[in-house]
Amino acid sequence: MITNDIKYIGVNDHEIDLFEGQYIVPNGMSYNSYAIIDEKIAIMDTVDARFADEWLKNIENTLEGKKPDYLIVQHMEPDHSSSIVHFVKAYPDAKIVSSSKAFTMMKNFFGDDFVDRQIVVGEGSTLSLGKHNLTFVTAPMVHWPEVIVTYDSTDRVLFSADGFGKFGALDAEEEWACEARRYYIGIVGKYGAQVQALLKKAAGLEIDIICPLHGPVLKDDLGYYIRLYDTWSKYEAETDGIVIAYTSVYGNTKKAVLRLAKMLEDKGQRVCVNDLARCDMAEAVEDAFRYGKLVLATTTYNGEIFPFMREFINHLTERNYSNRTIAFIENGSWAPTAAKVMRGMLEKSKNIIYTDTTVKIMSALNDESLAQLETLAGELCK
Repeated sequence: MITNDIKYIGVNDHEIDLFEGQYIVPNGMSYNSYAIIDEKIAIMDTVDARFADEWLKNIENTLEGKKPDYLIVQHMEPDHSSSIVHFVKAYPDAKIVSSSKAFTMMKNFFGDDFVDRQIVVGEGSTLSLGKHNLTFVTAPMVHWPEVIVTYDSTDRVLFSADGFGKFGALDAEEEWACEARRYYIGIVGKYGAQVQALLKKAAGLEIDIICPLHGPVLKDDLGYYIRLYDTWSKYEAETDGIVIAYTSVYGNTKKAVLRLAKMLEDKGQRVCVNDLARCDMAEAVEDAFRYGKLVLATTTYNGEIFPFMREFINHLTERNYSNRTIAFIENGSWAPTAAKVMRGMLEKSKNIIYTDTTVKIMSALNDESLAQLETLAGELCK
């Protein structure tokens, strides 16, 4: 139970291995749906079609024989919308409330936009259920163009669509921020400006509870969650620390990375090291956005850079990586070009400070490149 009138009717998914076909979710996912029970009854979003029967049973048990009047569709991504057809068959008299773009997407997904059931809403539209009055707020590109969020002024609840969501089923015992950060940066991270616009709209509302479409309902210290979202969507560093992301073919670049990490730790720095060929790439990307400084270390490979490093930098720039200090370590046995290539890939990133020192390794560490590591460690500690 969320409030006296708002009930949770979502489901947990422990069958899934990759969310959106790419994100490892060891603790599964939740697909959240809510029932607002008043003179009129509204169901907030559906669930993945694999769990449609369980979800419909949750509705039936929660409503105790009553029928919903409305299905409010905030987001058309299939993990939230693919049970719409099941709902329509189960409740033929219910209306569907959504944005005009969402109804276009329904036609694309299902071959039917349910024109005889439509209630189209936009910015500032309202819907009264009795004592509960809902106001709809558009949230385009957070992170799809049709998204709306819904504010219940009676219980002061914000139904936030994919905003404030996280990886992990609701029965998983884990810290919120870690999996919420990985979720945000991976899925929503490109759209910081749009998230900022939504946060500004939300700032004008009195909110006691946030009900996202993934992860737990948020009730306590909402300022903590909002501050994190503000930081993430401004592309600011959340925590002081240095990330070293590297690839190494025969181990020589790795040796340099581990030496640098030890130097930095000895100087009291918090250091996070990621082997891009072996780690979860999404975790490495999360670390790069979490901390303020980043060291990129890789080999020259076919006149370019090692493929995992290229993939990593593409993930960063795709998500508007900005406002950081970056250093380079390059390795090459005859013609090192890795630092030049990496810097070129980052040229569209904004407010990047590059260290004066770039460490150049010719095959293996020697006295000269060790001295460069020492100098770089000193720069990174300033």
